[in-house]
Amino acid sequence: MTIYTIGFTKKSARAFFSKLKESGAKRLIDVRLNNVSQLAGFTKKDDLRYLLDVICQMEYLHLPELAPTRDMLDAYKKEKGDWRVYEDRFLALMRERHVEESVSPRVMEDSCLLCSEERPDRCHRRLVAEYLRDKWGGSLEITHII
Repeated sequence: MTIYTIGFTKKSARAFFSKLKESGAKRLIDVRLNNVSQLAGFTKKDDLRYLLDVICQMEYLHLPELAPTRDMLDAYKKEKGDWRVYEDRFLALMRERHVEESVSPRVMEDSCLLCSEERPDRCHRRLVAEYLRDKWGGSLEITHII
């Protein structure tokens, strides 16, 4: 099973949708807390759902249970918190939510996790993918689309 990840920051709509289409992913799973953000107009939930269908023949799914809490996000982003603290808190939240049980491997198979961060190294989409890989075991491959 492969889980892809992608961020939209610093990507044009052309680059974003081209990379997604080329990836072979079957669906995009939005793991943002706020999926109506104005950061990139093409990533607002209704526009994104439409564009994914038309351009990539890909389905859209929003799973806010895979997003951080507002407090967690604000402490890291707005208050310039420490990444390691954020990472520990986020992984504890994933354990508390038992996402490995509430999210089906069938839904995640060949799906792409979406968040805003340009790169996966300091983004919760990477943490979600690695958490699920560790919990589910097996041969789950993670591919970051940059």
